[in-house]
Amino acid sequence: MTPLIITAIVILLILLLLALSFVSASPSVIKVISGPFGQRVVHGRTGWRIPVFERVDTMTAAMISVDAQTTNFVPTNDYINVKVDAAVKVRIGVEDKAMFMAATRNFLYKKPEQISAEVRDTLEGHLRAIIGQMKLTQIVTDRATFAEKVQENAKADLAEMGLQIVAFNIQGVTDETGVIDNLGVDNTEQIRKAAAIAKAQAQRDVAIQQAQAQQEANDAQVASELAISQKKTDLAMKQAELKAQQDTEQAKADAAYKIQEQAQRKTIVEATAQADIANQEQQAQIKQREVEVTKQTLQSEVNARADAQKYAAVQKADADLYARQKNAEAEAYERTQRAQADRDAMLAEAQGVKAQGEAEAAATAAKLTAEAQGLERKAEAMQKMDKAAVLQMWFDVLPEVAKAVAEPLSKVDSITMYGEGNSAKMVKDITESLAQVNSGLADSVGLDLKSMVGSFVNAKVAAPVVADAVKDVMPSAGPTPEPTNPASK
Repeated sequence: MTPLIITAIVILLILLLLALSFVSASPSVIKVISGPFGQRVVHGRTGWRIPVFERVDTMTAAMISVDAQTTNFVPTNDYINVKVDAAVKVRIGVEDKAMFMAATRNFLYKKPEQISAEVRDTLEGHLRAIIGQMKLTQIVTDRATFAEKVQENAKADLAEMGLQIVAFNIQGVTDETGVIDNLGVDNTEQIRKAAAIAKAQAQRDVAIQQAQAQQEANDAQVASELAISQKKTDLAMKQAELKAQQDTEQAKADAAYKIQEQAQRKTIVEATAQADIANQEQQAQIKQREVEVTKQTLQSEVNARADAQKYAAVQKADADLYARQKNAEAEAYERTQRAQADRDAMLAEAQGVKAQGEAEAAATAAKLTAEAQGLERKAEAMQKMDKAAVLQMWFDVLPEVAKAVAEPLSKVDSITMYGEGNSAKMVKDITESLAQVNSGLADSVGLDLKSMVGSFVNAKVAAPVVADAVKDVMPSAGPTPEPTNPASK
């Protein structure tokens, strides 16, 4: 059992020796190992020491707060007594060996409160020195510069003590006679003045901006209303223009329709005239073999009549055209005076009326020209027919002559005749009247119808003509009043 106990005791001694030799230091702690071999520093790590021969002392590595302030009033450069309160953070200079060694000499066995008290006295002296170098306004307004000067002035002394300044902040500055307060009042008043001026200027600017905004709004409203009015005006003008164009196109269409209608009428008239001319030409060709007419007499008469009718028709067409033009111009002028806006529509209507008049005048002239040409063709045919044409003309008017002779009898309700043969005598009187007309024609014109008819009997031409004439005469003379014999009553 003895060897085991000895072994155990040895192990325990070794463990105890290791435990006593082990040294551990956190980042906020500095451990200084001192012994016959000098000093070693353990900071933020582990180490070893020789028990009994070396000892371990502890210093703080954390920052130490120092309330540095002047205990009484200190005159500034401009002779104003002030007190300054500063908050300072210091720590032991571990990185610099010389600074660390100085700290171990000065603060190895001291607590942070003791270190702070020693540093406070040093910083207070430097505060007094810097206060005397600066004016009150500089200390109050430029505290950063004041703090930098204090740090620079105290840096060397703190380094000798093994400390370095981490932060230096001026907490407050007070004066003995209230100069700072007066400065504050002045500044306050200046600020109030500036604020009042700024407020007045701001209110003025707001009023100006509101007025400008109101003016711009009014301008925008007026511009909008003007734009709307202009749009309405443009729309009305455009509608009037479209209406005028529509009326113009309608007038053109109506005029074109009337022109086309007149052209069709002209074509129909010309076709009718051509048909009549062809019919007359055929009749002339049939009768040309049998008769010859007195060319010069009929030609001069027919030509004079045709020229007179043509001239009268042309004059009438020109007069109608001139009247229509004047009426159209007068109507256009009156409509222009009533409404200038309808000027284009009225002008278009006047132009349509003018075109219509011209078309009607052209159609009338064409019709008269066609009739004149028909009369000329008829005259030529009659010239070819010679005496047969004279007979034809006589037989054409013979029913009218017979009608004129019998016209008085048609107005008699009844006739009472006495004696035998009176009815035959009345018919004889009527026949003798026609014969007298024939005789007067022979005396005045020199035409002997009896001999002319006799000369064409052998040719068998006059017979059908006479038959047709007699056929036409009988019904046209009207009903002959039936003679009444009083004996029959």
